[in-house]
Amino acid sequence: MAHGMGIPSISIYATELIRDYGVRRLIRVGSCGSVQDKVGLRDVVIAMGASTDSAVNRSRFGGFDLAPLASFGLLRRAVEAAERHGVRHHVGKIFSSDHFYVPDPSVFNVLERLDMLAVEMETAGLYAIAAEHRVEALAICTVSDQIRTGEALSSAERQTTFDEMITLALETACDGAA
Repeated sequence: MAHGMGIPSISIYATELIRDYGVRRLIRVGSCGSVQDKVGLRDVVIAMGASTDSAVNRSRFGGFDLAPLASFGLLRRAVEAAERHGVRHHVGKIFSSDHFYVPDPSVFNVLERLDMLAVEMETAGLYAIAAEHRVEALAICTVSDQIRTGEALSSAERQTTFDEMITLALETACDGAA
């Protein structure tokens, strides 16, 4: 199902899926912008962890910082599926921003230096909700924009070339399912 844009929106949908429908495994698919030269357009990013500029997780966890991480079993299955299908993929940290249009582009220098692979707007919230409710979660994103070079997929390419990410998500969701 769609989850809207940003951490507050995905937090509502994830919480209600878990609480009201008994969902125990959540996999986010979506787009992201790369901040690393090694991560190109259409590459798939499998998010091991997600940092954020949002205060949502801090307020949810009593003022403490949370290190929102993917569920290891889902992460492993997604990587194995990517390897089986020969999908160009990267596994690592991403950054979930509250800003679609970043007010201070120097943040990309910090993200690059800290080896963040990409920027999107939801994963840190998803992983926090999953941790709170003790369910599995994973984010798999396709790079639609290369922030450093300005390269970007067209709207048509975004609609027609994200099938590898969807295949990985479906295989990951099904493998090991009860």
